[in-house]
Amino acid sequence: MSIAMYSHHPELTLEQFDQIDRRIHEAIGGEPKGMIHHSVIGADHGLTVYEIWESEEDFRSFGQLLMPIITAMGLGPGQPVITPVYRLVQEARS
Repeated sequence: MSIAMYSHHPELTLEQFDQIDRRIHEAIGGEPKGMIHHSVIGADHGLTVYEIWESEEDFRSFGQLLMPIITAMGLGPGQPVITPVYRLVQEARS
């Protein structure tokens, strides 16, 4: 079952997010397995991360890569909220 995850990070800057994103892509060479959607919402110093995953297992597996990266940067994990996805509609882009 697909899940949605969101977490708010009031201390996270855009620069820090970009560093995390770069490190993830360097480690795995692309997007994480099972990630359907990823959005970062907000302005500097107040970012919210919203993701949709194919399964909670995929999300938890990604967390094993993510946690050491954010811990090394002196950041915390936030308080992720995880909920099942009932319906997902995606607009086709041309």
